[in-house]
Amino acid sequence: MSYRNINRVFVLDSKFGLTSFFRYGTFFENGTCVITSAQQLAIRKGLLEFAVLKVVGVGSVYAADILRRMQETEFATQEGTLYPLLSKLRREGLVAYEWQESELGPPRKYYQLTDLGRDQLVALDQYWKTIDQTLQQLGRRSAAVTES
Repeated sequence: MSYRNINRVFVLDSKFGLTSFFRYGTFFENGTCVITSAQQLAIRKGLLEFAVLKVVGVGSVYAADILRRMQETEFATQEGTLYPLLSKLRREGLVAYEWQESELGPPRKYYQLTDLGRDQLVALDQYWKTIDQTLQQLGRRSAAVTES
């Protein structure tokens, strides 16, 4: 059961106790602000290419192994997302592939980073560190703020 207001949505449990509510774009669960699935999706979508480059950057890897590796993380994805992304990365010159014979069936494509892909991964790693530092700094009070 839920109660809707223009700016709030209240979710009531079976005993009509308030368990969560949504207010002004923020979701609260048992009084604690939580990130919504839409917010998580937007962050993951923006970082998926970076995550795939990280996995491929470890060494030559088969697409099913990329999926398996990512399945254990926040970046779990499906073939229908991974294969178009790998094709895009290949067109951009960031990854290449080679066919390798398989004992389990037909030959398989194994992906690896190109020189450009390695440079891109280094640049993304550096940018990520910069973003992380910036967010850490923004989360601290500056001397100018505390003096006023």
